[in-house]
Amino acid sequence: MRIGYSFWGFLGPGITDTPDGGRSHRRPLIEGLLSRGHEVVFLQRDRDLREAGDDLRNHYIWDNGLPAIDVLFLEWRWPLPGRNTTPCGSPGHTCDLHRQDELLAHYTAWRKIPTIVWDKDLQMAATSPLRSLPNVATCEAALRPSPGAESLLFPITDTALDNADPAALAALPRRLPLVYVGNQYDRDEAFSEFFARAAAHVPHRVAGKWTRTAHWPHVNFTGRCAFPEVWELHESALATVLLLPDRYARAGQMTQRLFESVLAGCLPITPAALPYAAAFTPSALHAATGDAVVGRICELQSIAGTARHAALIAECVGMLGTFRLSHQLVTIDRVLERLTDDSSAYPSPRLPAARH
Repeated sequence: MRIGYSFWGFLGPGITDTPDGGRSHRRPLIEGLLSRGHEVVFLQRDRDLREAGDDLRNHYIWDNGLPAIDVLFLEWRWPLPGRNTTPCGSPGHTCDLHRQDELLAHYTAWRKIPTIVWDKDLQMAATSPLRSLPNVATCEAALRPSPGAESLLFPITDTALDNADPAALAALPRRLPLVYVGNQYDRDEAFSEFFARAAAHVPHRVAGKWTRTAHWPHVNFTGRCAFPEVWELHESALATVLLLPDRYARAGQMTQRLFESVLAGCLPITPAALPYAAAFTPSALHAATGDAVVGRICELQSIAGTARHAALIAECVGMLGTFRLSHQLVTIDRVLERLTDDSSAYPSPRLPAARH
């Protein structure tokens, strides 16, 4: 099938000043779709080229028009006041939402093209009319998706899981006991309890966009880091803490930080009361309070570099199997089979160009 894929972000390392977490899993998913024999055309702006100077046009196709496609696949965008809700061309405007509206109007509403909406941030309204359209399937990166939605998790390549070497990861020197990589969004309460309290007792670092930090003067905030540095930070640290917004926690949605840390050998200490904690990490890494986080770190320091350390990393890697790319591709195949038939794509007449 020819899949028109809409995303607002990067396939490569991108730029530092961006919240695009999709860089950890977007390209593996696209490569997986291509390996299944699909053709993929990207329908949003080529930010890799325009903003990062990374020319990937020899490997992928971008089209800012309305090309003929069999399926529309959207990484869901939502209104962000002052950014994508402002008039085109105004200072700070991004046209991701306007472009998504154009794609939905042309392909989903008019052409009745099968459409997959991947709501990766759980921002799509429960009352959205899209949810009731017969040619639309909603997917969420959650173990417990909302009624009518499919579970489509952030994928990890099978190769990355199969080639992980827990013994080698355990043997690496880890100068930092504790690190956190991620942005502030809706995490203040959990951060105060589970990270900031522990940070008062051990060397640490927080990398990401944190604009309100007055409550934690003792915490070492170092600002956003470049995407390649995420791996380096996790590889240098013994442990991290998994922090989730409430809407993610309730739905059993885990961010890419879980597999980014585990595959670098940085063990994810998990708030014990987190729904679905047992599905993501072993109980040996669960902590009921911030003080318990300190206790877990001390335990890890006592076994660092040993066979027990390697075994704990191996257990975490094994639990990542639910995110395996091949499993997510099976989900997509199942959704596509439900949405499509054997008919070819409708020819797509050109509409007047939208303002971008």
